[in-house]
Amino acid sequence: QVQLVESGGGLVQAGGSLRLSCAASGLPFRNYAMAWFRQPPGKEREFVAKISWSGANTYYADSVKGRFTISRDNAKNTVYLQMNSLKPEDTAVYYCAANQGYNTFASAGTYWGQGIQVTVSS
Repeated sequence: QVQLVESGGGLVQAGGSLRLSCAASGLPFRNYAMAWFRQPPGKEREFVAKISWSGANTYYADSVKGRFTISRDNAKNTVYLQMNSLKPEDTAVYYCAANQGYNTFASAGTYWGQGIQVTVSS
C-alpha cells in the first residue's frame, strides 16, 4: 500500500531553520506531483508548496514564499521542504501529499502522510 512518512520536524526558535523529508513507497514516485500542507492549531489544513513530477515546476503559498523551498529526489523517492526564517505562525502539523495531477490535490485521489509537528517558539 501507499505510505508517505514525514520526518525532520521538531521545536525551533524563531528565525531558525528545519528541513522536512517525506519518504514515499508503494507508488511510482516519479509519476506523482508532491506537496506539503499544514494545519495550525485550531485552524483548517492549508496549502504550503507543491512540485511537479520532474521538479521543473514549483508553487508556494504567499505566506512562505521566499522562506521555504520544496525539492525532490526521484532516485530516493523523497520530497523535501527546507524551511528558513521560521516564524511562530509557522507552527503547525505538516503533511506530505501525493497526487498524479499537479493541480488536483483537493481530489479524492490524493495520498496523505500521517503528519509531523513543527513548533516555532518566539
